Amino acid sequence: MGYKENIWKLYVYRFFYSLIPAYVIERIFWEERGMTIEMVVYTEIIFAITVVLLEVPTGIMADMWGRKRMIMLSAILECVMFLILIFAMEFWHFAAAIFLAGIARSASSGSENALLYDSLLEHGQEQDFEKYLGRLNVCDFTAIMIGALCGSLLANSYRFEVNYWISFFSMVGSVCVSVSLVEPPIKSKLNVSIGFKEYVKTSILFFKNHPGIWIVVLSSMVTGAAINFIDEFWQLYLNRLEIPVIYFGLFSAFIMLVRLPGSMIVLSIKNRFKYRTIILSILAIFALGFLYVSFMKNVTGLVAIFLICLASGIMEPITTGYLHHHIQSSMRATIDSFQSLGLNTILILSGLGFGYFSSTYDVFGGYGFIACICIVFFCYFLITSKEKIK
Repeated sequence: MGYKENIWKLYVYRFFYSLIPAYVIERIFWEERGMTIEMVVYTEIIFAITVVLLEVPTGIMADMWGRKRMIMLSAILECVMFLILIFAMEFWHFAAAIFLAGIARSASSGSENALLYDSLLEHGQEQDFEKYLGRLNVCDFTAIMIGALCGSLLANSYRFEVNYWISFFSMVGSVCVSVSLVEPPIKSKLNVSIGFKEYVKTSILFFKNHPGIWIVVLSSMVTGAAINFIDEFWQLYLNRLEIPVIYFGLFSAFIMLVRLPGSMIVLSIKNRFKYRTIILSILAIFALGFLYVSFMKNVTGLVAIFLICLASGIMEPITTGYLHHHIQSSMRATIDSFQSLGLNTILILSGLGFGYFSSTYDVFGGYGFIACICIVFFCYFLITSKEKIK
């Protein structure tokens, strides 16, 4: 069977999935269609709630009925989403599109990693999971950078709808690639008729019985939520530093570019240092980086942002790899989805604090709040991870 072919197919799938020139002009396009900032916030809440509610159920469905099906479903829903947005004129059009995007995110989050790991497992290469996951992230970041740069040029010469049509056809490419994936066998000691409740109970017991894995996964949740505030609000930060908008596209591409080295050398780092040492170092970079960004209101703060992005490129494959090396195939997508569920839950809670401090002390105050979270979690990880993480 062509399980090994799944690897390069996933590379192509992720490339098309992330080659979205619409994102670079998303907020302007929405504003043209009558979407106010308040309305945009409502859609983001819809997205977050959808992901939180469906993350674990879709992970369970992936383990029960196949990861390939969920990956296909994700790409198809994204196609429908872009079609809706192209013709959207009212709030409920945008709300419906983002609702579908939330389902799509939930369907693919655990399924891709599970399919990749089990494909490697069939060839005895599961120990190289971090390396291949890092390369998958490289495809992701590269496509995002190309989409951002091309999207800016297209938006300057054509109507914004052109960006969305190109994004739609790029997603069609993902659908075509997903159809060709081969479902690897799911090695399970569980009965195939196991119900949803048993999956959830088993997953919770897994984390309870493996506190070291839980701490590692929690560190991924915290840093994943923190980096989201860089990805979503760097425009405001650059605006406060009075950096011209013409440089925004380059900055967007660069914060993706600096994540590539970490994803490429993650296997080498894993072989040289202990997991605990790596994660502690990354948490320290996040804590000090956000603290510097919040206090130093000048262009040197951009260096701190770049360092945070560099560290995030290492964190995701390291923690995901640690998780998958310690779980069995039958629960792989389910438990991976618990990780995404926790990330989005932390994102919602930290978002409330970020919004409050940003409204009071501008975006610098918001980043100061994230710095406090990172500092507290660094201390927690330092104390609780000793003797629990190998």
